[in-house]
Amino acid sequence: PELCLRLEVGPNAAVHSPLAVQNGFLHMLVHSYTAELFMSFLTNLGPFLEDEIIPEVIPMEIEVVDAKITLKDDSPRVYPTSPGPIPITLAVDHVIVKRRDDGVFYLTEQEKPVSVLQEQKAPAECVLAAPAAGARGLQLKELPELQRELQTMKIALAEANMDKARLLQEIRKYNPLFQL
Repeated sequence: PELCLRLEVGPNAAVHSPLAVQNGFLHMLVHSYTAELFMSFLTNLGPFLEDEIIPEVIPMEIEVVDAKITLKDDSPRVYPTSPGPIPITLAVDHVIVKRRDDGVFYLTEQEKPVSVLQEQKAPAECVLAAPAAGARGLQLKELPELQRELQTMKIALAEANMDKARLLQEIRKYNPLFQL
């Protein structure tokens, strides 16, 4: 995963917001982030977000590109024979969360992701995909797409394996001696 942070304060930050001159403007870019979180983590996050003092509003823009977050339920099972809940995967292609001067967060989705990190790389760079098959290389612009496809295939395979295990467990519930 790649993470870029930029904090602007002062007269130059007025481009983003009038309040940014005084409080600053934060721009964060998260690229290719993958995580697995337990649901108990999210449910216990509330006390850390509570505060008795109202914080200053800092205008910001958080850009998330190619992220996958898998949520797993780690609560105790109600029925011991149940295969349990299936994890939920949240895939984000390109989302921008903006916080304006009023303190409200606005969520917008971009159709074509344009990453600041990709623009900084020289377009002439290439990585050899198969040196024995010739001197043809893949442009760096093609690599994220191939990595995204690979990640999609890995997730599909994992889901298929989980479905298989769930079905086998369901069959064994009715026939404990069943073997594949």
